[in-house]
Amino acid sequence: MALKSGCRVMNNLVHLLLLSVLGIVFGAKPALSGQIVQYLPGFDGELPFKLETGYINVDESELFYYFIESEGDPQGDPLFLWLTGGPGCTAFSGLIYEVGPMEYDVETYTGGLPKLRYYPYGWTKSASMIFLDSPVGTGFSYARTLEGWASSDMKSVEQAYQFLRKWLVEHPQYLAVQLYIAGDSYAGKIVPLITKKIMDGNKDKAEQFLNVKGYLVGSPRTDLLTEENSKVELFHRLALISDEIYENLKKSCNDSYVTVDPSNTQCLAALQDLKKCVKDLSTRDFLEPNCELSSNDLADVLDRRSVTEGSLDSEFLLPPMSMAAISYCTAFSITHNKIWANDESVQEALHVRKETVRHWERCNNSLLYTKDIKNVVPVHKELSGLDLEVLVESGDHDIAVPYIGTLKWIKSLNLSVVDGWRPWHVDNQVAGYTTKYSEKGYHLTFATVKGAGHPAPEFYRRECFYLFDRWIKHKTI
Repeated sequence: MALKSGCRVMNNLVHLLLLSVLGIVFGAKPALSGQIVQYLPGFDGELPFKLETGYINVDESELFYYFIESEGDPQGDPLFLWLTGGPGCTAFSGLIYEVGPMEYDVETYTGGLPKLRYYPYGWTKSASMIFLDSPVGTGFSYARTLEGWASSDMKSVEQAYQFLRKWLVEHPQYLAVQLYIAGDSYAGKIVPLITKKIMDGNKDKAEQFLNVKGYLVGSPRTDLLTEENSKVELFHRLALISDEIYENLKKSCNDSYVTVDPSNTQCLAALQDLKKCVKDLSTRDFLEPNCELSSNDLADVLDRRSVTEGSLDSEFLLPPMSMAAISYCTAFSITHNKIWANDESVQEALHVRKETVRHWERCNNSLLYTKDIKNVVPVHKELSGLDLEVLVESGDHDIAVPYIGTLKWIKSLNLSVVDGWRPWHVDNQVAGYTTKYSEKGYHLTFATVKGAGHPAPEFYRRECFYLFDRWIKHKTI
């Protein structure tokens, strides 16, 4: 397997060399879709990393991307395609909040265009990363026809796959490096399917060989039924519901809480008891404030300059928030505020095509999108027979996609445990717990991030960098 892969990579390099020679002889130059961005509004000085943005045409869609070249060894470090969940949440969220080398300066924010600053623990220290706005309608990606706006799980997979192939044609220097597919939340369904498409394509000699090495999913939506049912067990483990409520739920609902028979009044009553206990908690991280608003966006409240404790009208926030809560929610709402990305100077700097997206949203909830895949566990099972490196990480305080459900589908793959459950550390402190599974050439590492919510890097960004960096360099986590 390794020998064949090596031969194919060598053949790719020879092919690219011939194309380059022909280009010199005949003066041919490929039409590149991306452009380098050296300066961004809100960032002081020139960007300390190579940022490229652009569009790749796929079918009737124009998919927008941010590409950041590895700050380490671009020729030797792997290439990652990164997708954010939703569906409909921009990959810019991953860049600015999770794994990229930039962040907002939220501590000094007083209004106007938010400030950006360099973040020293971006995953681009160890990898080149393509942040893709997918599916169409996400971020700055758009369709050229009315029919092109419609998308689905399967269409999203196919378009991301075609995007990657076309992007690599324009960036042939990355064909030889190891390729990984990555994403979190709802993208947990899309990532393994793209990986399978690549592996299937590699078997077809008519397709350009892609040097895929593995995939990474964080807080991944995988099997809706298992994950939703596992929430009750998580609530009990985290002391959010009592022993009595938990036992009553198990008994009356028979461990099935998603689809309930309307005639099962005992189960319905037990679910109401559960709802009373958890309805006001944040599903992102129950330890943090619930930033859901009753009406206007948090930015509208802040713009009223009413940011003093007790001065906010109850019609805007339910329940009234403390200053600490306002500070926390502001940190995660700047892109929701639509300030930075909707600024004309920002869009010009990013080379966004004018009048293609009326109003940028961090998460577009009005997509024409069909969720036509309910369970991708069989896809993981099929991939487990191949030579792949896999990392699955979860915040242990994530209610949206509980780590309990994630572990259940991992165990259903029937892989051998090669490294038992143990803590992993950052700065000599426990940062989470990990275990490793293996079956021939397939290696799956699962890790929790202690105290993290959904998704984990938004809460413990530095710790998640160390987890990623050790994994990608094949070091002990």
